[in-house]
Amino acid sequence: MPSAPAPELPPYDGILLADVRIVTTEIEAASALAALSAADVLGFDTESKPTFAKGEVSTGPHLVQLATDELAYLFQIGAMRQAVPGLEVLRTVLESQQILKVGFGLSDDLKRIRAKLGIEPQNVLDLSRALRRGERNTVGAKAAVARFFGRHLQKSKRITTTNWSLPKLTEKQILYAADDAHVALRIYRHWLESHGVSEAS
Repeated sequence: MPSAPAPELPPYDGILLADVRIVTTEIEAASALAALSAADVLGFDTESKPTFAKGEVSTGPHLVQLATDELAYLFQIGAMRQAVPGLEVLRTVLESQQILKVGFGLSDDLKRIRAKLGIEPQNVLDLSRALRRGERNTVGAKAAVARFFGRHLQKSKRITTTNWSLPKLTEKQILYAADDAHVALRIYRHWLESHGVSEAS
């Protein structure tokens, strides 16, 4: 007799739109720098416009996300290497040895940031590897949310494969991107608490 399917987990309540800041001006960049620099740990992720043609090279990242416990900051880089508000904020924060940046599956993100922006991120923790408990494969954000919070994190492929280089992102894109960074920080905090690990260690 086939086993009964696992019960559906309740949905994960992500960050609110009111708690997302899209950095588009120098004033907003200065505010973001103050908040991000004051944090001990930040959630971190990037989004890139997908490539579909064979041999097509990505021009990403087109969006960089950094999250504190309270807010998520989105930095739109666009398709070109032109100077944008917040670029120096990204350089200062990502290259800081004092601020830990945490996220999932960051290998490609880091390569693209180095290649496109000339930024060399420091003090980065990839939770995909850190959260493994004997598994051969890395742990994704969905699995981590289910493990630590007993919730289902929706990762819509329709949103994942949208055009992240657009000058104006949709509300769904904004929330998806902000959640990617914010949930990583929440999971990291919960992981430390559940293992009795000191953040200073």
